[in-house]
This record gives sequence, C-alpha cells and structure tokens, in this order.
Amino acid sequence: MITVNGLTKRYARTTAVDHISFEVQRGQIVGFLGPNGAGKTTTMRMLTCFLTPTGGTATVAGFDILEQPLEVKKRIGYLPETPPVYPEMRIGEYLSFVGQIKGLSGANLRSRVDYACERCAVADVRNKIIGKLSKGYRQRVGLAQAIIHNPDVLILDEPTAGLDPKQINETRDLIKSLAGDHTIILSTHILPEVSQTCERVIIINRGKIVATDSVSNLQQRASSGESVLVEVAGRGGSLDASAVQRKLEQIAGVSRVLAKADGQKRVIFEVEAAKGRAVRGDVARAVVESGWDLNELRPTALSLEEIFLQLTGSEAHAEIEAVAAGGGNQ
Repeated sequence: MITVNGLTKRYARTTAVDHISFEVQRGQIVGFLGPNGAGKTTTMRMLTCFLTPTGGTATVAGFDILEQPLEVKKRIGYLPETPPVYPEMRIGEYLSFVGQIKGLSGANLRSRVDYACERCAVADVRNKIIGKLSKGYRQRVGLAQAIIHNPDVLILDEPTAGLDPKQINETRDLIKSLAGDHTIILSTHILPEVSQTCERVIIINRGKIVATDSVSNLQQRASSGESVLVEVAGRGGSLDASAVQRKLEQIAGVSRVLAKADGQKRVIFEVEAAKGRAVRGDVARAVVESGWDLNELRPTALSLEEIFLQLTGSEAHAEIEAVAAGGGNQ
C-alpha cells in the first residue's frame, strides 16, 4: 500500500530525512516512532505531497508522490498534529464542507458525513460550534475529516498530543477500530502509543531509519540474552533471599541476578543469561532441588522504552546498531 525508496529531504545544510526506505502493507497500523526532530513530520508531509522530496520517491496506493500527487491526495486522509478545523463552524457543517472539497456531493456526501460522525463518536454534538468543543472532541473531528472520503491510507501525526489520559484511551480505541478498513501510519514519540496501538514499528533517528519490525521481534532482537523472572517461596517458613540469589548466580550461563521484590516468605528475581544461553530449565531445577517452592517462572522482554533508548541513544552499542542494520532497514 505504501512503498518508500530512498526518500530524502534537505534544508540548506540540514538533512531532515536521509535516504529512508520502508513498506507498509494494506490494512496495517504502523507506528512511526522517533524523538522530537527525528524527521517524522517531514516524512509525513512528503508522503501526503505537502513537501517535495529532495531525492528518492514513494508510492501510495500505487501512485507516485512526484508524478501523480493529486491521485495520492485523493487516497489519503491526513490528520496533522493540530487538527485542521474552523472553530467558527459547526461540526456537521464543517464535515460537509470538507467532503465537498474532496469531491463528494448529494446523497453520498450526506451518507459519509453521517458515517464519519458515528465512527468518530461526534454524532451527539454534530450541531455544536467546533471552537466550543474540548480538545478531545476537536481531535475526533480531525479524524472525522480524515476519513470522510473513505481513503485507502490514513496518516496521523501525533494524534493524541495534548490530550488527557481518558481522551488518549478513547482516541487509541478509535484508531484501532479503523484498522483493516484503512492502512494507517501513526507518527508519535509517545512509546505506549505504539505498543498499545500498532502492529509494526518503524524507528527513525536523526533522519535515518534504525529499525523496523513488530514490537515482539524488536524485543527479541535487542535483548542480549534470555531473561527470566522467577518467584521463589520458602516451604512452611521464612526464606533467605541471599541464599536464593547465591544459588541462582552459580548456575552455568547466568550472567546476572537482580532482586525485584524481597519478602519474608517469597522473593522475586530477574535472572539474565549470557547471549545464546537458555537457562530456564536449570533455574527451575536449582530452585526445586534446593527445597524451595517455585511459584513462577516466565520470560521477560525489554520494554519498548529500553529498545528506543538503545536504538536512538547517542552512545548506542555497536551490537545494537548491527541488529538494526540486519533488519533490512536502510
């Protein structure tokens, strides 16, 4: 649905986007993640034909952004960080106006306005003046104008910026409900946004793509070795946490044991293994053979925040950079 090849944007001596390439399949929600100034918004504006690339190109729904920009715009719904609404207009009036700009008329226009209002949960306030709405409702109106013409692709730039927690959850649920009907690129620097909404992640830093994969695959690739969470309890009495830790540290292949919670009768440790070593079986045997109860043993994964910092930090390890390069991201 979206194919980007070597897309580049330079401003005088500054390169905002530097030869990026990626693909987005039909019906997917893809998170475009990066720190402020990484090149996210510039990329969004090039894909929506608001900015002309310095180099490279992209196709959206089969149309080239350089050679067929009008065809691309017909097939895109765009919500910039600040919703493009007219505060003096009423919701229904505004959506009808936008629909006409996008080529709708007559019964089809009325049907699409009704649909957008219902889908974006603004039908109950469609006669209200936009300027009197809360920011959350204005964001919904912004989404309604983006889907009014039933586009193949939705490009959403920071769609929950400035919203309160309740509004953020409502907007996330709305975006997830649009998947399948539309291919969605969600640009954000808010990490929970990606893990809770998106199927795939594209991470950009300083104008370059440093990783693209599912969240679970990124966690597996970025982790240096197996990491397990183990909860141990004493049988019929108190438990010596230091004794448990010493036992776990003696297991072959274990590189580090971190205490996560320590109580009189139970203790929780995170056990990290050296790269390429699987230690879950050995951990279970060591606990049981020592006469303790094994309450829980489960794998842990790097959080998206940890992956993000590894891939975008100025002192990222060469190993992590090699992992990113190995994913076919450049």
